[in-house]
Amino acid sequence: MTDYPIADYDDAYANGAYIDGAADYPPRWAAQAQAFRDDLSASGRARLDLAYGSGPRNRLDLFLPEGESKGLAVFVHGGYWKAFDKSVWSHLAAGPLAHGFAVAMPGYTLCPDNRIAGIGREIAAAIGFAAGEVAGPIRLTGHSAGGQLVTRMISGTALLPDAVLNRVAGVTSISGVHHLRPIMKTAMNDTLHIDAAEAVSESPVLLAPLAPVPVMAWVGAAERPEFVRQNRALYEMWRGLATPISMQEEPGRHHFDVIDGLCDPEHPLCRAFLGLDGEHG
Repeated sequence: MTDYPIADYDDAYANGAYIDGAADYPPRWAAQAQAFRDDLSASGRARLDLAYGSGPRNRLDLFLPEGESKGLAVFVHGGYWKAFDKSVWSHLAAGPLAHGFAVAMPGYTLCPDNRIAGIGREIAAAIGFAAGEVAGPIRLTGHSAGGQLVTRMISGTALLPDAVLNRVAGVTSISGVHHLRPIMKTAMNDTLHIDAAEAVSESPVLLAPLAPVPVMAWVGAAERPEFVRQNRALYEMWRGLATPISMQEEPGRHHFDVIDGLCDPEHPLCRAFLGLDGEHG
């Protein structure tokens, strides 16, 4: 349990040190993602490395369901805005694909070569590009830093064109870092370079939603207390506004396995993301 006020912000936001076998997760994710891409490529349902911008990491992978798409699902990866790429997470598209959604997974320019505000603009461009490829409603989800990015898409200074924003039918933030001021107190900020102005302009908890888009704030109940608090913070700050918001603390899940529910088409996380149970869109 974290004591407040926090004496060690680096420890408060450290995940791997508190997860058994943490080092085994990234190679496992990468292997699962590669196998998934190979399978879909063999069936002609994977369009890889589509350019949505001019930067070398401005690429997205688009996975197509069997038959006509019911809409577009977008997954934005985490890694504290400074690690990983789109190729590690392809297998998380399995759940939405099974329900008939096309799935876009964008990469983006990492810090320190970009700032968090700049990453937000890149993600908006990626969503706009994918929206031009797939018709129908758009559903956004992201994990950790990706949770900040997808909630930022529907709050604060508009990043998405109205025509795209009006198609967003739901947003699911998974273990999202919705408030950036605490991150300024970590050693990571030597790479992220968050300043006071950016902490305000890019923290969804400090921003007003732009449209009444249903939001789900999802976190593992076994995560670090700061992630549980960050999740609750979004719920509390947006609750009562025009944006319908729900919150879920999934029992037994930690920061590295909470995303597994996206792989299973019948898992409550996947169903909530796609608005299939009437509680989220």
